[in-house]
Amino acid sequence: MGKLEDMALFVRIVESGSITKASEQLDIAKSAVSRRLKELETSLNTQLISRTTRRSTVTEAGQKYYQQACSILSEIEVLNEQISGVDSQIEGTMRMTAPLSFGLMHLNDIIHNYAQQHPQLNFELDFSDRHIDLVEEGYEMAIRIGELKDSSYQAKRLTVIRRVLCASPDYIARAGMPQTIADLKQHAFLQYGLQSKQGEIDLIDASGQHHKIETQSRIKANNGNFLLDMAIKGYGIAYMPTFIAYQSLAEGKLIPVMADFELPTLNAYAVYPENRFLSKRCRLLIDYIIETIGDDPYWDKYIT
Repeated sequence: MGKLEDMALFVRIVESGSITKASEQLDIAKSAVSRRLKELETSLNTQLISRTTRRSTVTEAGQKYYQQACSILSEIEVLNEQISGVDSQIEGTMRMTAPLSFGLMHLNDIIHNYAQQHPQLNFELDFSDRHIDLVEEGYEMAIRIGELKDSSYQAKRLTVIRRVLCASPDYIARAGMPQTIADLKQHAFLQYGLQSKQGEIDLIDASGQHHKIETQSRIKANNGNFLLDMAIKGYGIAYMPTFIAYQSLAEGKLIPVMADFELPTLNAYAVYPENRFLSKRCRLLIDYIIETIGDDPYWDKYIT
């Protein structure tokens, strides 16, 4: 292996957090990764990682080497792209993660069309609502919805995420259509279980004033599609993104509730590690998602 390959291997060890995880991500035997790290340290006459039976720690020299290695590898990637030209073939493996409902409902056609444009590109997709450490688990990028709290990532905004209060006609026929904030407090709600503020809904009236209310949850779940189904079956009022509810609203299976009020919007972002060069395949995919969805998402065209 050349020096650049060993440098890239060392970067992966540092970013993944261990030799074991680096070997898993690269599909290389752990013994081979350990040997190459040792050879790199020998060639530099410097210990980069302090290893014990229980843990490994990047040394001060290792931290310096890591920072410079990231810069060098990024510059080489840029140079290779410039020399090969803008029409060079996109290849390799795109490892990304996205929220479960958003991925299943809205990334199918995007990934299909992008894969058709780049037949040499492979995909590894994790559709999950769990918080994934991109560096530790070896993902190139993630799609995330909501506030971004991890400052170690860079992000590019993809689109706006609007939300809606909705219920089935059957539920409204039984419980009545709420007309006021006070009415709304008396209703059963279907709650997304991972919301940071459990059971709280913020409604904005025509004057821009915010009304925050505590709701009574009939059913809690950590999956939006399950809650959608429960709303259609008449178990209560759902507070969910329009990208989940739009088809049911368009078909009349659900109807808007408190439509005279606005609900705070969120944003969807493409997120990627701060110190890692963003590959051309990743940059082009982000651009394609933005181009396809835009700031007026197609699913909101069904919302009246």
